[in-house]
Amino acid sequence: MVHKKDFDNWNEKKKQLHATSPKVYFHEREVWWCSLGINIGFEQDGKSDKFSRPVVILKTYSINAALVVPLTTRDKKGAYYFDLGKIGGKDAKAVLSQIRFIDKRRLIKKLDVVNKDLFEKLKSAIIQINLS
Repeated sequence: MVHKKDFDNWNEKKKQLHATSPKVYFHEREVWWCSLGINIGFEQDGKSDKFSRPVVILKTYSINAALVVPLTTRDKKGAYYFDLGKIGGKDAKAVLSQIRFIDKRRLIKKLDVVNKDLFEKLKSAIIQINLS
């Protein structure tokens, strides 16, 4: 059974995002609400009318782009999930298999910052799952 997704509304939102020029400044380790959109199959989707979910900034490539890992508040277990503890007051896990490159126009609002030690462990877990 194929889950019905709202691609039409996401496409309109994406056009609006593309037309913006936000003055957003982001850094590694920060957690942001991000318009990830509606995606294909098992790719992580955003939620609500902004098609958003929290992400951790893993690496900045320029003032306009970054590599991020999306977060979930669902109680997921297994090698593809990394426990970040409380983020914005909720238990959060990074979805290690869903890292992606984004433009800063997708970033909505800064939510939190991951401490340095936990961030290094997160990066190691991402490398272990995705590159070994």
